[in-house]
Amino acid sequence: MAYIITSACIDEKDRACVDECPVDCIYEGDRMLYIQPDECVDCGACEPVCPVEAIYYEDDVPEEETNFIELNAEFFEVTGLGSPGGAAATGPQDADVEFVTLFEKDS
Repeated sequence: MAYIITSACIDEKDRACVDECPVDCIYEGDRMLYIQPDECVDCGACEPVCPVEAIYYEDDVPEEETNFIELNAEFFEVTGLGSPGGAAATGPQDADVEFVTLFEKDS
């Protein structure tokens, strides 16, 4: 299990969660942040600091956001990052999964 970042993060990328994460498993895409599911230790430190409430424990992701469970994992395939062992060393990526690239927020 892991924590999941959902659509509320798209075009927000506040990064408070990145600063709070003790294992450096939150990576930056072009439009949103992603949690590497194999690196997440389920500590939950990221969830309460997210100002847009985009982070959920995998079992608690709202039904309309469950596609983000797969999308968080897919990001690491699309970018070729795999499980690099820490976001600080990789830096921001100028890519997202296709769903996020095409996502349009309601105004």
